[in-house]
Amino acid sequence: MSVHMKNMTEGSPASLIFTFALPLMVGNIFQQLYTVIDTMVVGKALGVGALAALGAADWMNWMMLGIIQGLTQGFGILMAQHFGAGRADSLRKSVGNSIVLSLIFSILLLFLGQLFARPVLVLLQTPEAILGDALLYLRIMYLGIPIVMTYNLSASILRSLGDGKTPLYAMIVAATVNIALDLFFVLVLSLGIGGAAAATLLAQMISCIFCFYYIQKIEILSLSRPDFYLKDRLPLRLLFLGTPMAFQNAIISIGGMIVQFVVNGFGVLFIAGFTATNKLYGVLEVAATSYGYAMVTYTGQNLGAGKKDRIQKGMRSAVLIALATSVVIAAVMLLGGKLILSCFISGTPEESVQTLQIAYFYLAVMSVCLPILYLLHVTRSVIQGMGNTVLPMASGIAEFVMRALAAICLPLLVGETGIFFAEILAWSGAVVILVISYFHVIRKIV
Repeated sequence: MSVHMKNMTEGSPASLIFTFALPLMVGNIFQQLYTVIDTMVVGKALGVGALAALGAADWMNWMMLGIIQGLTQGFGILMAQHFGAGRADSLRKSVGNSIVLSLIFSILLLFLGQLFARPVLVLLQTPEAILGDALLYLRIMYLGIPIVMTYNLSASILRSLGDGKTPLYAMIVAATVNIALDLFFVLVLSLGIGGAAAATLLAQMISCIFCFYYIQKIEILSLSRPDFYLKDRLPLRLLFLGTPMAFQNAIISIGGMIVQFVVNGFGVLFIAGFTATNKLYGVLEVAATSYGYAMVTYTGQNLGAGKKDRIQKGMRSAVLIALATSVVIAAVMLLGGKLILSCFISGTPEESVQTLQIAYFYLAVMSVCLPILYLLHVTRSVIQGMGNTVLPMASGIAEFVMRALAAICLPLLVGETGIFFAEILAWSGAVVILVISYFHVIRKIV
């Protein structure tokens, strides 16, 4: 198997964006598959309580992942620009410095995660019945932070060079391993929710090793010791790109924790139904995330090559493709959502019916408004690819404010189901800022 680098500065923007995003999309589907399998195994084998525990840990786990992804995606922006400009020496130095910075952050995040896991769960008023399982899941997942950091940095390096296929192959292998280990650890060894977490980490380690192996084969990335030295202004430049993206994801996660805090007050069945749909959230946005990765690489390479007119053409193509995709996914979820959600839910007939009703209502609300989310991802990624990560961070703050206010106020006005609209209002607030920001940034560079 060879490494699949792609120059995105020549050819049809629509074709380049879609063909680059497609393997990422398939890879993300496999990544979501093992998240979904985790939830199915936990929900069906361990019951509604364990499913609720998984949900209680979700946003804290996502916050750590979001910080890691934000940092590594930010580092990848500079790599894509150097690759597009043909600056091999600068590319190698960016990769070397990114590796050192990622190592430092992974140690810091591992320490902070273990330190604050229990206090934050208690602060969020996690019900005592599920607190132990939620804490166990988080502690195991946080132990794997260096693994998650290494995979995300490796995937970011490959994507910046236009290689979307190697991360796909890594995810296919990881998903297969995770499903097998999930079934073995939970159903055969009866390791409970801790077994599900351990299976996920071991699968991520496989994908990490896979990507790292193929990076070693890229001649342009033959690093020497000086490439790892943190000197001049390069570390600051990388942090200037990565830190706002990490902060953006962290602040979005805090908004999600506020939502979880409100949901935790509605009882275990509501938490379980909310969790079942949240586990499909990744499936809903799987294509949006892929188009986002594609647009960061496409925009970064074309900016580096000085082909700024192609950025606008790519933006128009990406928006059309993304909106069409969101409509298709929404239709599938509206038609088959109840069947899919029923795979996560177990318990007495009464519990199952009630949990399914909660879950499907939430899924329907998100599906109808999915085009907003897809527009958000594309616009945010184009702005980031142009080297501006501060304005997208501002959109993340708007997302946080809208999500938090809606979560607190809407249930008081319309009841428990008001919480489902917090996500939609958060997307909408972010999109308004991002669209204005896009026209502001594009005017400055074209």
